[in-house]
Amino acid sequence: MISKILILLLLLSITVTVTVTVAASSSFIFNGFRSRDLELDGLAEITSNGVLRLTNDTHQKTGHAFFPKPVTFKVTPNGTVSSFSTIFAFTIISDIPNLGGHGIVFVIAPTSRGLTGARQSQYLGLFNESTIKDNAANKVVGVEFDTVCNAELADIDGNHVGIDINDLRSVQAKSASYFDEKKGRFENLSLISGKPMKVWMEYEAVKKQMNVTLAPAKAVKPRKPLLSLNKDLSPFIKDTMYIGFSSSTGTLMSNHYVLGWSFEINGEAQELDFSKLPKPPRVGPKPKSKLLTIGLPVICSSLVALVISSLVYFVRRKRKFAELIEDWELQYGPQRYKFKDLYIATKGFQNSDLLGTGGFGRVYKGVLPSKTEIAVKRISHESRQGMKEFVAEITSLGRLRHRNVLSLLGYCRRKGELLLVYDYMPNGSLDKYLYDNPKMTLNWNQRFWVIKGVASGLCYLHHEWEQVVIHRDVKASNVLLDDELNGRLGDFGLARMYEHESNPQTTQVVGTLGYLAPEHARTGKATTSSDVFAFGAFLLEVACGRRPIEGRGTRTEEMILVDWVFSCWSKGRIIEAMDSNLLESNSNVIEEEVELVLNLELFCSLSEPEVRPSMRQVVSFLERDVPLPDFSTMGLTAAGLTFAHKEGFDDFAVSYPSSTAYYTQASSYSTAESLVSGGRWDVFES
Repeated sequence: MISKILILLLLLSITVTVTVTVAASSSFIFNGFRSRDLELDGLAEITSNGVLRLTNDTHQKTGHAFFPKPVTFKVTPNGTVSSFSTIFAFTIISDIPNLGGHGIVFVIAPTSRGLTGARQSQYLGLFNESTIKDNAANKVVGVEFDTVCNAELADIDGNHVGIDINDLRSVQAKSASYFDEKKGRFENLSLISGKPMKVWMEYEAVKKQMNVTLAPAKAVKPRKPLLSLNKDLSPFIKDTMYIGFSSSTGTLMSNHYVLGWSFEINGEAQELDFSKLPKPPRVGPKPKSKLLTIGLPVICSSLVALVISSLVYFVRRKRKFAELIEDWELQYGPQRYKFKDLYIATKGFQNSDLLGTGGFGRVYKGVLPSKTEIAVKRISHESRQGMKEFVAEITSLGRLRHRNVLSLLGYCRRKGELLLVYDYMPNGSLDKYLYDNPKMTLNWNQRFWVIKGVASGLCYLHHEWEQVVIHRDVKASNVLLDDELNGRLGDFGLARMYEHESNPQTTQVVGTLGYLAPEHARTGKATTSSDVFAFGAFLLEVACGRRPIEGRGTRTEEMILVDWVFSCWSKGRIIEAMDSNLLESNSNVIEEEVELVLNLELFCSLSEPEVRPSMRQVVSFLERDVPLPDFSTMGLTAAGLTFAHKEGFDDFAVSYPSSTAYYTQASSYSTAESLVSGGRWDVFES
């Protein structure tokens, strides 16, 4: 009997010991920290006054701080998760107002380092590309406090709170806010305000419900949580797990601090004592005492301190946006913009300021500190010429100055990315006023003014600048309108330069179907004459209000605009090709000018480049300085045929190479050539 009692007492002793051990690893409170309280990794450190600092002023780094002992979340192996509760106070401080990155996460993870190979920036030191894509085995539950909007990994804008399960695509997320009991509504909170905040996170095993509540650090717990998720966490939490915090920095930096933390299994976590919490770092300058302003020595000392502080602030701020500038780039200094200035000007390249997307990148509107409005094209640079040659070329184009050529103001180079800065054109591109039943159409005087302007700009590129510039993509969508509806030729992403009196060496077929000259599609060589051919197609767009190739339901029913205009001309009724919107708008249409433009288009669209006019001649025709040749009375050799008055244009109508056949051939050729040379085609079909 005595032996049985001893055995029973021994078992009871073991049970008590186990219970104490579990309780010790499952319940704690820290009103401030010491170095032995947590297991630290990365940038994480404990400051001298007991603040857990997860990150510091370092780009692209992570910081982890975990409770050193695993927590038992399940009483039985592979059972259900027990109820648990945690409270912590934190603050996020950024040196740049309203800009910071990336965030902090309270996390339940299988190890005290989060997941293997965790990365910085948008991954918050918790995941990487692989674990995000293949997340079934992650076994991670967390609550994120994210200060940066990321289109791939977040469902809403920055400054939000989200519940994460095996992924950073939050299963539930809301903008940071708390329920104000007096006002009876949720009030917004800025996570990077620098002010301490408190978080209550509770999971009830019976209800299978997780609640997350946020409030200023001194406030009592609001009765309404910010997030409430009904989900059983048992499949996502192992029997024992580690709990702690993960944080990271990216291109922008924030300092992430935790001031206090408590945790409890099967009960409510103990409330933090705000009076015992260490003070977070000060935001803003230290208040000056009135006594310090008395006396010249004190004033001088204050001035010296102010100068030193300003220098330190300037150096730190400059380091945040530091860029690598190689020696060869110094010669382009005046045209090189700082990435920081463009980032601020475009409000961080937000989608709300997106002007459009093209073959080479996205274009954003920006406003410089001088109130100058700019357009910033952001592209990934993969030029075969190499970065040095490409920058040399675009900075050369930056010297172009003409009232009808969009000014390239400068560039910025950062980590293989190229940003081109242009004048901002408030009225957008010309094509918006021509096609698809536009809300606003241009009258004939406005259209003719734009035509003459673009012709003048292209003449400048071909004949009047120090080098010959071949645009290679002249079309209505690349003509921008300023606030006075002046046309400016833009988008020099395809432009190439060569010396006057020399032959261009470009063999890469690039451009837009419907604007490509036949010889360009055959040989791959762009010339000033191929630009003239494209200008002819542009004339048709403006005068006829149609695209060069228009579909009529099926590919076999495509209409080639130049064929139609030619058929109108051959019947002696070329004016019928004019845009019907010009008549409906009751605008003052000058038929002589319309006929001039349509006839000039046919002249520019001749199949042989040698017989097309130069842009200098085109300008003379449009200004009426020189009369346009009469096709029916002139002798002209083109495509091996002689046109004379006695033969008439009926022969020409029969013998002129079919535009439909040409475009079909060009389409198949350009596709193959594009695959070989990497050439760009903006439009394969209308």
